[in-house]
Amino acid sequence: MADQQRDVIEILEHDHREVEEMFAELESLRGATGDDAGVRRRDLMDRVTIELVRHSVAEETQVYPAVKNKVSAEEAERAKQEHAEAEETLQRLDGMDPHDPSFDEELATLMREIREHIAEEEGEMFAHMRQVFSHEELLELGSEVESVKKFAPTRPHPSVPNEPGVRTALGPVAGLFDRMRDAVSGRGTDG
Repeated sequence: MADQQRDVIEILEHDHREVEEMFAELESLRGATGDDAGVRRRDLMDRVTIELVRHSVAEETQVYPAVKNKVSAEEAERAKQEHAEAEETLQRLDGMDPHDPSFDEELATLMREIREHIAEEEGEMFAHMRQVFSHEELLELGSEVESVKKFAPTRPHPSVPNEPGVRTALGPVAGLFDRMRDAVSGRGTDG
């Protein structure tokens, strides 16, 4: 069974590809008019937000503390700062009308922030992790990341400090309320 388990880097890279696919679809809809296009863009933006928030909380509570301890405190801190910036952008996009001209500007900002963050993680941090962590440690981190994502918030909470202890303590509560709001509104159900 352990052979079928993905390590943390495989999980995070898979998340990155999913977000990039949604970004590509959002880009293909840029300039599209009509209610259907607006609904599709809003749905995609909600799905991007859900995935990015869950991914970020899992990294902040599980991955970055391990990176800080075994790889580089500077890399972990830089990644947390990049998350904080992206979360502010997600907050501005949350609920914004996809036909609002500022929607495209904020979306372009988010895409740039996330793409730069992914390039840094995949180009530097993940390579360093592969050098320092054992295969078993990477598998264990992967399991922890998957567990956190199940209960993580689905909406941006930029006022919550992105420190592991705070995120670990408040994440499940915020996640529960976010999921309740999502269920009532139908958010993130792909339509």
